[in-house]
Amino acid sequence: MKTLVIVDVQNDFMPWGALPVPDGEKIIPVINSVQGYFDLVVATQDWHPQSHSSFASSHAGKKPFDKTYIQGFEQILWPDHCVQGTVGAMFHPDLETNKIAAVFRKGMNREVDSYSGFYDNMHRVSTGLSGYLKEKECHELYFCGLAADICVYYTIIDALKEGFSAVLIEDGAQPLDKEAFNLLKKELTERGVRIINSRQLQK
Repeated sequence: MKTLVIVDVQNDFMPWGALPVPDGEKIIPVINSVQGYFDLVVATQDWHPQSHSSFASSHAGKKPFDKTYIQGFEQILWPDHCVQGTVGAMFHPDLETNKIAAVFRKGMNREVDSYSGFYDNMHRVSTGLSGYLKEKECHELYFCGLAADICVYYTIIDALKEGFSAVLIEDGAQPLDKEAFNLLKKELTERGVRIINSRQLQK
């Protein structure tokens, strides 16, 4: 079953949001235009409780993008973002959601961040996404969303570990750091990930 995974297309990751991804809004028309090519569409949603440990505001004397260690793991500290129930945590209002069959929320444990749509960063707790996709007999996953170099990247990596094939729709994703993403794209390609433009879905 050909499946589209939409990663974290939420207000706080838009240019006007709390943790803006440059040109993040430009992917919305692309994602809307490709959904009809898929048998199944699912989405992930960052869904943090207030005072999440990954927020700089939860650490005295720290500012956004500083680094610290939480439970022995290095953690980038972020601006408060995608707090449960807030407007910032909602999907972009122009994102078409009628075809989304299921939404998998992540980052809900106050003590552990979660970039991947499959697992928390310590790989201790599953979101249930892998089991859901396997029960649906999905094998080929296509990815889009925000941010390409963080949550999309880690979701793809976990998809590979779970035995799925992975395709990145590059014009349906935007990175926080373009230079870092260029290096990650090389790594993804070496791991067997196909990187395509949305126009190629029409062929």
